[in-house]
Amino acid sequence: MGMLHRSGSRRETATAYGLVAAQFTLLLVVVLWSPPRGWELPDWLDRGAGLLGLAGAFWLVAGIAGLGRSVSALPLPVVHGTLKIGGLYRLSRHPIYTGVLALAWSAAIRSGSPWPLLVALALTAVLHIKARFEEKTLRRAYPGYADYASRTPRFLPLGRMARPRRR
Repeated sequence: MGMLHRSGSRRETATAYGLVAAQFTLLLVVVLWSPPRGWELPDWLDRGAGLLGLAGAFWLVAGIAGLGRSVSALPLPVVHGTLKIGGLYRLSRHPIYTGVLALAWSAAIRSGSPWPLLVALALTAVLHIKARFEEKTLRRAYPGYADYASRTPRFLPLGRMARPRRR
């Protein structure tokens, strides 16, 4: 991957692959697993979770499109990439991860079982770790990343309201 991605070491590259493997494994489990239903969802919650999934799919696709040639599943900057701070990236540093999380939580809620909820929680933790790892590599690759990160929420644009502005 040295030709496609900027990486400081083999260990960093191995960590990147491990995070991607964990992410995709957990996502597949939460979306495809159909454990026995533990409860019936109220219609409003089922519809709301369905809308969350649709919004997540839009957010995911728009995030991928916004990266253009800089897109990669690995949390390492691509050699030919540029720092993207427009479009969805002005609202969230990781809109692709946000979309993945919305899809996962939608599927977990609609499953009617506690087990997919636990898998979605594990995926949330993995994506948080992956985002922090990726941000470390982005700070090295792009001098303006630290400033961008200081004013843009990691996942949800709502975080902007909850987080005090740094001066």
